[in-house]
Amino acid sequence: MEKKLKRGSLCVQAGYKPKNGEPIELPIIQSTTFKYDDSDEMAQLFDLKKEGYFYTRLQNPTNDAVAAKIAALEGGVGCVLTSSGQAANFYAVFNICEAGSHIVTSNEIYGGTFNLFGVTLKKLGIDCTFVSPEASEEEIQAAFRPNTRALFGETISNPGCAVLDIEKFARIAHKNGVPLIVDNTFATPINCRPFEWGADIVTHSTTKYMDGMATQVGGAIVDSGNFPWLDHADKFPGLCTPDESYHGLTYVKAFGKLGYTTKLVAQLMRDLGSIPAPQNSFLLNLGLQTLHLRMPQHCKNAQRIAEFLHDNEKVAWVHYCGLKDDRYYERGQKYLPNGSCGVIAFGLKGTRETAIKWMDSLEMINIVTHVADARTCVLHPASHTHRQLSDEQLREAGVAPDLIRLSVGIEDVEDILDDIRQALDKI
Repeated sequence: MEKKLKRGSLCVQAGYKPKNGEPIELPIIQSTTFKYDDSDEMAQLFDLKKEGYFYTRLQNPTNDAVAAKIAALEGGVGCVLTSSGQAANFYAVFNICEAGSHIVTSNEIYGGTFNLFGVTLKKLGIDCTFVSPEASEEEIQAAFRPNTRALFGETISNPGCAVLDIEKFARIAHKNGVPLIVDNTFATPINCRPFEWGADIVTHSTTKYMDGMATQVGGAIVDSGNFPWLDHADKFPGLCTPDESYHGLTYVKAFGKLGYTTKLVAQLMRDLGSIPAPQNSFLLNLGLQTLHLRMPQHCKNAQRIAEFLHDNEKVAWVHYCGLKDDRYYERGQKYLPNGSCGVIAFGLKGTRETAIKWMDSLEMINIVTHVADARTCVLHPASHTHRQLSDEQLREAGVAPDLIRLSVGIEDVEDILDDIRQALDKI
């Protein structure tokens, strides 16, 4: 039934179906563990021979219901929730990599992910090569090695607002026998479903638009079920050969299309944790129920703001794929025909100090680290989220020193414009 519903209905109805006399709203199962009368039944759960709940680090009814909703929205076969978006990107990669592996990724990605891949994963023995997403297929192909295990990119990059050519990236990944992992946080499945364009795994920071109210930190990993792991068994022994920690079970043989997500839960979550609290999943579910209503309003407001900034003499440049002269306009029309998101990247004429003075002059718009919720908020990445990067690394990550990330909310657009205008008048 869920797969036949349109996305707006899935936002409200998917994942949880109350039975006669049960609560209409998803209950919070705030319990660490679950009781059984039979010892053998518990043993079967631990051996993955039976489905059920026994410890929230592995599975919880509240978490699983929200994961099922997100899987339905993306059109995937399975989803695993994590404690943050960063955790989602880490687990998505680490589930198929080990010491000695290598990944290729777009350099137009969130600064935290750039550091995760370029610094932290190296400490685990996983190497990374960054490529420009606008490079030719031949140039990107040159970054691949025999030990490459994944290609990664963001549908809409944070904070540069570049639109990924998903089909091109999928074609390159599959030519090399590896999956394409796409972070779909900014577009959300309301405006883009990367699986429809060839992506294999999708990640989200559910902290952003999916929550929409800045109430919880979380992440999600969704598997399309389409990547033929066994066809490339030599590259993915963790999925395609017996796991001795589970009595020799082979995940993709035992669980088919759910092999990737089953391994992620049964092995990585078992050993490393990083689960969301059921309370957080409950809050996330409340946000998901209005996602299909909020995203069009974010896009409508952002389009108006982008056009205003585009025509303002104090603005040096604007990146928003809804603008007809934007370099990503045509690609946006292809992948994001109903709108992209509420995030705009732009720069003011002047220096870094000009950007800071403008932001400090804002009255209604909030200066916060967060992005992509109901409130309009602003950030100067070079001074804040990306301050750990050198100027050279900033340029490599597509972040100019003057870049301002404006996340347009769902307030009345005239009030947003008034605040932007009065702050511009002070520089």
